[in-house]
Amino acid sequence: MYRRVSSSRFIAFATIGIVIVMAVFTWVMYGMAQRVFVMTDIMVELNQSIKSMVGTQESMTADIHAMALKFDTMNTSMVKMNKNVGDMNTSISGMAHNIETMSKTMQVMTVSVNRMTRDIGQASYAFSQPMSYMWGNPFPF
Repeated sequence: MYRRVSSSRFIAFATIGIVIVMAVFTWVMYGMAQRVFVMTDIMVELNQSIKSMVGTQESMTADIHAMALKFDTMNTSMVKMNKNVGDMNTSISGMAHNIETMSKTMQVMTVSVNRMTRDIGQASYAFSQPMSYMWGNPFPF
């Protein structure tokens, strides 16, 4: 048995087998290293993308904060505008009442001007033809 194990043919085949196994193992390890290298590149790119996303989120935070402040300002302006519209509504209601009163007063004034015009017409007639007016009308003035 010792002779067979120590023979050069057995040693040569064993060495070739070991070399082949080592070559296959090296080839497998090289493939795995390539996969790890690709995965490392992908992780570096992912890190850059995450950094970019964090920067974008930080700027978005500032923008959203500014927008919230503008909403507060807009809300204050809307409250003031609502109060102004309420005041305007009150003023318009008062104005509508005043216009109604003025319309009634204009009607009364129109009737008074009509009577005054009639009286002036009668007075003019009386001054221009006093005799005819006095004897032709049983109730002067």
